[in-house]
Amino acid sequence: MINRVVLVGRLTKDPELKYTPNGIASCRFTVAVNRTFKGQNNEQEADFISCVAWRKQAENLANFMKKGSLVGLEGRIQTGSYEGQDGKRIYTTDVVADSVQFLEPKATGGSQSASNYQSSTNTGGTHQSGSQGSYGGSTQPNYTRADEDPFANSKGPVEVSEDDLPF
Repeated sequence: MINRVVLVGRLTKDPELKYTPNGIASCRFTVAVNRTFKGQNNEQEADFISCVAWRKQAENLANFMKKGSLVGLEGRIQTGSYEGQDGKRIYTTDVVADSVQFLEPKATGGSQSASNYQSSTNTGGTHQSGSQGSYGGSTQPNYTRADEDPFANSKGPVEVSEDDLPF
């Protein structure tokens, strides 16, 4: 059986960071994901998906992401229930994020862009975080001026041999 979810969307509000009594970080957030079609009024519709992240990944989300930030995540659907204050049973459905990637640069300064930052956990309980992008190699250069771009003055297609391709 398979229970995998991949989402790309924007946070609907600032992530909420909390700690369990054992000191484990937990972060709840909601991701708005556009639907592939428009509604009856020709307006874009979206789904608002409740998500949760744990440990270092939760802390990174709370520290670096805010309302409107574009994120990509991979995880699994988890259902549960609890008894509400009125005694009625309340059912929940959340995406438990195994891997979250920040897809936009951080809006306020900083030397490292958030788009090159990946935070993930594996099922063994250890977590990884670093400045490598999703390609696993060194971070992509961020050219801000034309004279820093090695291809800015090229007058035609760039020649690439098959030996230069990573696949």
